[in-house]
Amino acid sequence: QVQLVESGGGLVQAGGSLRLSCAASGSIFSINAMGWYRQAPGKQRELVATITAGSTTNYSDSVKGRFTVSRDNAGNTVYLQMNSLKPEDTAVYYCNAQITSKVVYGTIRRNYWGQGTQVTVSS
Repeated sequence: QVQLVESGGGLVQAGGSLRLSCAASGSIFSINAMGWYRQAPGKQRELVATITAGSTTNYSDSVKGRFTVSRDNAGNTVYLQMNSLKPEDTAVYYCNAQITSKVVYGTIRRNYWGQGTQVTVSS
């Protein structure tokens, strides 16, 4: 079993900052990409930022220059530093990870999601 546990959401005024964390635990052989997605009310889930095991990052145009995605040295925790927050950043933020686990016959890679954390930016 693999779990992704998120923390760090909350309410902040426009222009403020928040830092999200997501820790992966359980039956983990290796972790490839990790990242963050968000879903606002009435909208589809969208990519925010991703980071590979080799630390290559990718950002949506809407957050470039304001958000920074990073991973810890062990590679099991991903962070999202959000600065200069805007009301349009309000959404539920979901952690995502591509994790390989050992099974009886070898290994298997699956895509996992966290439970989501609410970020609300007031104007």
